[in-house]
Amino acid sequence: MAKKLLDIMRDKIRFKHYSIKTEQSYVSWAKRYIFFHNKRHPKDMGKLEIEQFLTYLATKLKVSPTTQNKRIVFAEQNVSLENPSL
Repeated sequence: MAKKLLDIMRDKIRFKHYSIKTEQSYVSWAKRYIFFHNKRHPKDMGKLEIEQFLTYLATKLKVSPTTQNKRIVFAEQNVSLENPSL
């Protein structure tokens, strides 16, 4: 059975020895992204959905661009959205 996306994220975060608080934060942001798009899998989404979510964060939640960028960079570098079993 293939691992779920959030489990893959947790494994990669732990492999890099990030703090538990960082892990919780990154997983929380991933969940927010998934729920914002009605539980669609990230592999089925692209640039448009990312832009929609970032616009929502900036305009509705007033999240700083630095915070947004940190989460995006981690996701792009560490979670294969094309092949979530990696």
